[in-house]
Amino acid sequence: MEWYLPELDILNTKFTIMGLFNLFTQEVAIDLGTANTLIINNDKVVVDEPSIVAIDRTTGKVIAIGKKAQQMHGKTHENIKTIRPLKDGVIADFQAAEHMIRGMIKMMKGGSRYIQPTMRMVICIPSGITEVEKRAVQDSAEHAGGKEVYLIHEPMAAAIGIGVDVEEPMGNMIIDIGGGTSEIAVIALGGIVCDKSIRVAGDDFTSDIEEYMRRQHNILIGERTAEQIKIEVGAAIDNLENPPNDYAVRGRDLMTGIPKEIHVSYKEIAHSLDKSISKIEEAILSALEMTPPELSADIYKTGIYLAGGGSMLRGLDKRISIKTKLPVHIAEDPLRAVARGTGIALKNIDNYQFLIKA
Repeated sequence: MEWYLPELDILNTKFTIMGLFNLFTQEVAIDLGTANTLIINNDKVVVDEPSIVAIDRTTGKVIAIGKKAQQMHGKTHENIKTIRPLKDGVIADFQAAEHMIRGMIKMMKGGSRYIQPTMRMVICIPSGITEVEKRAVQDSAEHAGGKEVYLIHEPMAAAIGIGVDVEEPMGNMIIDIGGGTSEIAVIALGGIVCDKSIRVAGDDFTSDIEEYMRRQHNILIGERTAEQIKIEVGAAIDNLENPPNDYAVRGRDLMTGIPKEIHVSYKEIAHSLDKSISKIEEAILSALEMTPPELSADIYKTGIYLAGGGSMLRGLDKRISIKTKLPVHIAEDPLRAVARGTGIALKNIDNYQFLIKA
């Protein structure tokens, strides 16, 4: 004898509807960075690509996005141009940004070939962004297929990604040094109490290295080479405990025009980056001055948290610690801290009041 339970029918229908909802709706968290763009889907980083697009000048078609476009950067002929759609943390080229977001979403695996799912997106933005710049991010996301678009400030996303409880009544200072901006914020009770956003970050370090090589060694190098020097021998102080070996740099001799090779040490690079790092230090001190006394007492206990690719510069934590006389902690995976925090915010979208609805 079979029993018919209407509750089971209702439950099955509910699961079927949820399954259809998941098929038609895709949730993505996007860390739209000046240097790199990361996309998180189902708690996994599904896309991690440089924020760059290669376009055919004659047809206006996108040739490559991400790593493939970066390989072309600085090596193109007159029919191809490479564009970095973001400058100083904000969208500088609206059309290229839209192509880039759309292309990177296509890189994600999953979904149906025939059904185009609607997107629910959480995108992180610099804390010092203007309303016009905010609107540009929202419009680009909507044109790339975002039906529901939420925005989150980068320091808040970084704090969540590091593992800080942003809702508690405890002050935490977060410094996110990205490609275009350095975001310094004091966070408590699920909000940014005071913040400082300066447009000095990883890109400026790269430019400083290019300038130093030209001025000091009479050698012309490209952006990609300068970036590689920063990774291999970049440093914030000139007395590292475990110094890297000297790095061989190839470029064009400005006197003869012939390619040549020279070797640079980390001490030289530390000297070339000194001015830019000093600007970041000034911004940190300025943010600490603005901090209410009760939160200052908390920061004395908890210290400063560093996130973003720029925080991986050798000795930067030590230099900031000496300047502020506070303990400085680098995030476990600084490059992905903001993306990870954006992903957590996406999962708990109804609980976080600080998310900005587009």
